Order: sequence, then structure tokens, then C-alpha cells
Amino acid sequence: MKFSIYQVSRKGGRDKNEDRMGYCYTRASGLFLLADGMGGHPDGEIAAQVALQTMTALYQKQARPLLPQVGEFLGSALLAAHGQILRYASKNGLLDTPRTTLVAAVVQGSSATWVHCGDSRLYVVRDGLLLARTRDHSYAEQHRSEGGPQLNQAINRNVLYTCLGSPVKPVFDVTGPIVLHQGDKIMLCSDGLWDSLSDEDIVRGLSAGPVSQAVPDLVEQALRKAGSSSDNVTVMAMEWETPDMFESTRGISTDAIEDGGFASSFQAGATDSGVDELDDASIERSIAEINEAIRRTASKRT
Repeated sequence: MKFSIYQVSRKGGRDKNEDRMGYCYTRASGLFLLADGMGGHPDGEIAAQVALQTMTALYQKQARPLLPQVGEFLGSALLAAHGQILRYASKNGLLDTPRTTLVAAVVQGSSATWVHCGDSRLYVVRDGLLLARTRDHSYAEQHRSEGGPQLNQAINRNVLYTCLGSPVKPVFDVTGPIVLHQGDKIMLCSDGLWDSLSDEDIVRGLSAGPVSQAVPDLVEQALRKAGSSSDNVTVMAMEWETPDMFESTRGISTDAIEDGGFASSFQAGATDSGVDELDDASIERSIAEINEAIRRTASKRT
């Protein structure tokens, strides 16, 4: 695989940054993740960190170097991350659970598949046009998709009906695969970006140049427009097989990675938060819990 990538996270007007992002890859597969810890609940940044840590650990174990079933992996890994957040809350005696949104994409071969829960978004842009965008799990987005009239601006568009870490099983959508063309751009972002900029602004900005130039410009636009009330703004964008991308230092080729190899790059996280690294036993337990839940659901249907 060959791709170029750029990622940036800004605190904006908030006291702390609860967003987390990162990517990892093998010789033949790549996982890209972004999580936005939710305010109003404790330890949002830890929920985001746990989500990325769990999915990355599962990916590292299962991508050898390919994931056998990408869509199934994304769904089960998201649920495992949800379970790990609940386990963290229980272990630390929290009366309310940490919560986070999540969007994650796997690029494998020449195709992309993604999963999302909440209102962190993924955009796919091709030749200056919007090819795909995730639909937020919010009441405002649900209202629009059902053809309802425009909501009163006094209604908080940030109200979500699902997330990771909530007491109930999260709702999520898996989309794809879609075949990528040379020069396609995939962008993951927190709501700090898209709340300030329209889809048209985002597509235009992302199409204006390589991701190493387009992403910083978009982030600056969002921060300026939101002013002192800006949320955390976190963006990661990947450009697929751009011919001249290796003139930039952000070009990546996986050709040199051995079949058992694995590489990663993550935003600095809550390493002193008391979150344990997942060992093999924890990973196996998460997989077993997901398989058991699937088994129980299947038995109820028969």
C-alpha cells in the first residue's frame, strides 16, 4: 500500500483536549481511528483512549497481514471497546461511565470500509466531489434524514442517541467496502471541525491541495469561525496512492514491512490515567465476550 497522511489536533477554547486519534498498518492493511471523548461525563479523554487502544490491540492480533472479514472486525472491535470502557468505569467505581464517539476505517487491498458511532465523521472526496459521508447518530441528523423541517436553532444539535460507554449497547453503522481510486481522500474528524464548516467548505478545502496543506488550512478556518467557543478540533486525512506524494515527508509505503510486521502512529494519550495496556488474555477475553453475545443473539432468533 502507498498513501500520504496528515493529522492534527487543537484544543480550541476548551480547558482540555478529549479527542484521540491514530493509525496503524501492516504490509497489506491499515486502520485509521478517531474518538471524541464526551463532555458532561467523567474521563471523556480516557474513554477515547480506551476505544483506540482496544481496537488497535485487536487489529494487531488479527491482521496477519490482512483482516479476514473487515466489516465483522470493525463491528466486533467497536463493541469490545465499549466493553472495555464499561470495565474501566466499574474497576474505578465511577457512578457515571466515561463516553466517547468513534469513527474508524480499514483500508485493505484497494478498498475502504468504515464504522462509526456518534457524530465524529468520515468524508470520502474524489476529484473535488463528496463521494460519501457518515450520518451522525444525533436527533438532528435523524430528523433531517426523515425529511422533517429545519430544527429550531435553540435545539442542541449535539444531542446524540448513542455512543460508546453508555449503559446500553451502542448503535453503529458499518459502511463499505468501496473501491478507492488514485488520489481519493479519506478524512476523519471530530465535530469541532464540521460544526463550524459546511460540507461544501470541507470538500472544497480538502480538494485544494495535498492533505499536508489542506488539513491545517481547514482546522484554522474552523478555529477562526468558532472563535473563543471552539470545541476541540481533530482531523486525520489520508490520500490514496498519489503519484507524487513521496516528494512529501508524509508519504508512506508498506512494501518494506514483513508479513508479521506492524507500525503505528498515535496522538499522545492519557498514559498516566491508570488505563492498563491490553495483554493477550484481555484481548482473548474481549473476543470471547463478543462471540458469546453473537451466539446468544443467534439462539434467540432460532
